[in-house]
Amino acid sequence: MRMNEGVEWAVHSCLNLAWLGEDRAVPAAKLAAFYELPAAYMNKQLQALARAGIVTSTSGPRGGFRLARPPEKITLMDVVAAIEGPEEAFRCTEIRHRGGSGSGSGGGARGETPCAINTSMRKAELAWRRELASQSIADIAATVDDHSPAAAERVRRWFGDTRT
Repeated sequence: MRMNEGVEWAVHSCLNLAWLGEDRAVPAAKLAAFYELPAAYMNKQLQALARAGIVTSTSGPRGGFRLARPPEKITLMDVVAAIEGPEEAFRCTEIRHRGGSGSGSGGGARGETPCAINTSMRKAELAWRRELASQSIADIAATVDDHSPAAAERVRRWFGDTRT
């Protein structure tokens, strides 16, 4: 499975917004500039996060985006679903009932037995979704802090010292 690069951008933006605190709104252009990304595309990802209730946006000269809830209440699955949509990654179209395989050999009558491939794929996707749902933006921040204790301060300093 391949996710849209917007997922990476959105998770990094949520992490940066968590480090900046709930009192600070950051324009999409500034979040994009931090990673040298296209501002319009970053804005598109942030708007998807806003529609999902992960960030809020404020217009005006002091406007921008901020987290809509505490980082411990935002999971990686929340972000992935906001960017990628809630659809399942695998869609079984029951091809086992088509052509030569539809004659009843091994597949049985339509709907008689669940498709083993579909069952396996759904099981794997459920495990993947559960794992993402078990990790919050706060968990990611704690992991980064453990491996790179100065990261949060670098982010705060950059966003405080630069203008877009």
